Amino acid sequence: MPALYSPENNFLLAALPPADLAAFAADLELVPLPLGQMLYEPGTQLRHVYFPTTSIVSLHYVTESGASAETAGVGNEGVLGVSLYMGGDTTSSSAVVQTAGHAYRLERGLLMREFNRAGALQQLLLRYTQALMTQMAQSAVCNRHHAVEQQLCRWLLLTMDRVPLRELVMTQELVASMLGVRRESVTEAAGHLQDAGYIRYRRGHIGVLDRKGLEARACECYGVVKKELTRLLSDVRHRPT
Repeated sequence: MPALYSPENNFLLAALPPADLAAFAADLELVPLPLGQMLYEPGTQLRHVYFPTTSIVSLHYVTESGASAETAGVGNEGVLGVSLYMGGDTTSSSAVVQTAGHAYRLERGLLMREFNRAGALQQLLLRYTQALMTQMAQSAVCNRHHAVEQQLCRWLLLTMDRVPLRELVMTQELVASMLGVRRESVTEAAGHLQDAGYIRYRRGHIGVLDRKGLEARACECYGVVKKELTRLLSDVRHRPT
């Protein structure tokens, strides 16, 4: 299997001891995730979990009026479908592919079989869930109290952490939907970052030129999320790919 499509390109799968991964590796199904694909809808029963490798999936909450905002993003650091092993079969949010790529899919029954062994997979998934809760809480605080430019910097940095790209295929409309703000606000914030030399923006593409500059402009929320993920998973051995 080409290294690009190895399960070990997902942090959680890569961190498992070889014997634990081997127990269900044959049941992992590599699936393409095109931009905009809806993986979960609110209230529907979850049938699979997804371990992204090169894709990013956005968890969205949509109000009755049709307004929406991202509550968290899931990339190669995590898993999509935490409701299954946390005791629920459904979720109140939508899961939409934000960055096209691939993921490994595992059927719910097979996941629960491995989770209930109470071994390394269970430990990893529970720790990751705590990190995801931190990301959700920090997103709520950030969207309420910080400027759109700071939110955009946070979002760009978290996205870059998940994909090995310096240019993202992303429209302003999509970014605005992620942040829950007006498109004009994203246009203004992106313009400021471009004038400062931190990004290059052209229609549908955002290129990152100066990561350190983005980190300096971002609020503390990016650092909080990144630190918590590192803290929770730092003592787990990450096997080389």
